[in-house]
Amino acid sequence: MADGRSLAVQSVLYGNPADDIVRAGVALANSVKWARADGFVSEWVLHLGDCSPEPVFDDASIAPLREAVEAHAGVLEYTVFGANLGSAAGHNTLAAQSRSDLVLILNPDAQVSPDTVSVLAARVSGRIALAEARQVPLEHPKDFRKYDGDTSWASTACALTTREAFDAVAGFDSETFFLYCDDVDYSWRLRLAGYRVVYEPAAAVFHDKRLTLTGDWPASSAEIYYSAEAAILLAYKYSRPDLVRSIVAQYRAEGSEPVMRAVAEYESRRIGDRLPAQLDPEHKVGQFINGNYAVHRF
Repeated sequence: MADGRSLAVQSVLYGNPADDIVRAGVALANSVKWARADGFVSEWVLHLGDCSPEPVFDDASIAPLREAVEAHAGVLEYTVFGANLGSAAGHNTLAAQSRSDLVLILNPDAQVSPDTVSVLAARVSGRIALAEARQVPLEHPKDFRKYDGDTSWASTACALTTREAFDAVAGFDSETFFLYCDDVDYSWRLRLAGYRVVYEPAAAVFHDKRLTLTGDWPASSAEIYYSAEAAILLAYKYSRPDLVRSIVAQYRAEGSEPVMRAVAEYESRRIGDRLPAQLDPEHKVGQFINGNYAVHRF
């Protein structure tokens, strides 16, 4: 049922081309326009948090985006953090800037379809605290229950959550996760708190990820490091010491610089008593399957 809830949309920037962010923002404003017409959204704000070494926008380059947002009764807030906070801390900082009923976490280069906001807003109600959109051209392969969409976790490339649920679990764990697995952990903590996490394939978002000719997913050294670090810490947090030992042994055998740095960071946290409190000792929500955090369909 349409209920006209307030909405905050959040994107964390790091060196993104300004034109890409404007293009994504124009698509978002159009989608919010239809959600407002459908009665799902009332007032709304777009929060951009910039972690870049140099600000992405100046007054002139951000003007077209501000115009598009304000044309559909929205407010644009652009915050230059002055430091690379990472995804989790960046989104927590932005979330603290508003008290909206709904929070849409959106990659800055992701373009939503016209009905995406309406479809997600229709799904998020009651015990459904987090709804994820379908990414194109590469759909995420993790499994979901066909009759109601329940899934292990939701990717925050484009996902809508309720403020109530966000506050109930204290948002993202920025002390543990910098860039990767913050959304996995957020989803699992919601589920441990009794909420549902769903995948909504009717809500589409264009996320410009491409495979190489050999079917690989190109990754930078930083991406390899942060994903490796997150893999160890997620396994530790969700009470899988056996998996921590296995991952650490695998990384040591591999011996590459990024994964060895991840092992060193884990050891530093362990020695310094900076590891997260452990959760889910009965393994009710934590899924670790062949290096993934859910059963994969393909």
